[in-house]
Amino acid sequence: MVMNAEALKAQLLAQSHHTDKRTFKMKNDPRITWIGRIIRKLSLDELPQLWCVLVGDMSLVGPRPALPQEVALYSETDARRLDALPGITCLWQIGGRGDLPFPVQVQLDVHYIENQSLLLDSVILLKTIPAVISGKGAY
Repeated sequence: MVMNAEALKAQLLAQSHHTDKRTFKMKNDPRITWIGRIIRKLSLDELPQLWCVLVGDMSLVGPRPALPQEVALYSETDARRLDALPGITCLWQIGGRGDLPFPVQVQLDVHYIENQSLLLDSVILLKTIPAVISGKGAY
């Protein structure tokens, strides 16, 4: 990211791919450097989260971690996605990633929370590999 990324974000909010104010997604985000684009496209920016899994702060599978400013805008329904340990990958990561609108992400996260199982986790982990390789929805 460029040095003043947070300040620029306020100016770019109207151009967010998500019309919902709870999340900010923007294709060709000008705040991301050229090397940052490569790192994000290959999902290499997720690797440091493995440390969080090792120390028990995250899981391999679970709802993606939310930013505090996003959580401040959550409805009671949205807050359900906070009922599980955050994960590196999840249902919406394998089903469209950033292309899915926030309400769909919440529905998928709640579905996961209500149906957690070793089998579901295994399926999500296996489907994460082609999702990362394709890079679809990663921005």
